[in-house]
Amino acid sequence: MTGSLAPARMGRAALIVITAVLGLVFGSGVAQALTPAELRAVTDDYLFSKSMSQFTSIRAQRPYNGELDWSSDGCSFSPDEPFGWEFVRACDRHDFGYRNYKRQGRFNETTRLSIDNRFRSDMYGICGSNWFCKRAADTYYYAVRQFGGSGFTTAHSVELAKKHDPQVARQFAALR
Repeated sequence: MTGSLAPARMGRAALIVITAVLGLVFGSGVAQALTPAELRAVTDDYLFSKSMSQFTSIRAQRPYNGELDWSSDGCSFSPDEPFGWEFVRACDRHDFGYRNYKRQGRFNETTRLSIDNRFRSDMYGICGSNWFCKRAADTYYYAVRQFGGSGFTTAHSVELAKKHDPQVARQFAALR
C-alpha cells in the first residue's frame, strides 16, 4: 500500500509546483490597472498626504508607471539648489501634480492653487526656519502663480517670470 501512494503523492506535488509556477507567470505577477477614481485617489495621496521624503521614495519606485506621469524637468532653468537648499524635490512633486491633474482632466484654477500651495509648503519644509531660503521659495512660488496656469512646467514658469518681471529676475540673479 505504501508503494502505491508514492506515485500519487509525487503526481500531486508536481501538479502543485506546476500550478504555482503558472500562477506566478500568468496571474499574480500582473498588476491590475487602476480605475479612474482609484487613479485620482492615488494621485491626491502622493501629492497632498505624503511627506516630501515619502514622495521622493515613491517617485523612485514609479508605481503605476504608464498610468501616472512621473516625468519632471525639475527646476532646470532655475537653480535646483539655490544657496544649497534642494528645491528640486519640490519641483518634481509640483510637476507630478500639474502633469497628472492635466492628464486626469482635473486641472483648473482651484486645483492649480492647491498644487502651487503644496509646492510652497514643500519648499518651506526644505527651508526650515531660514528666512532667506523662504524668500527664495516665495520667488519660485510667485513664478508658478504668474505663469503656471499657461500649461508650462515649473521650470518654464520660473523662466517666464524672470523674463517678464525685473524684480524676479534680480531675485534669481541673487540666488545664483
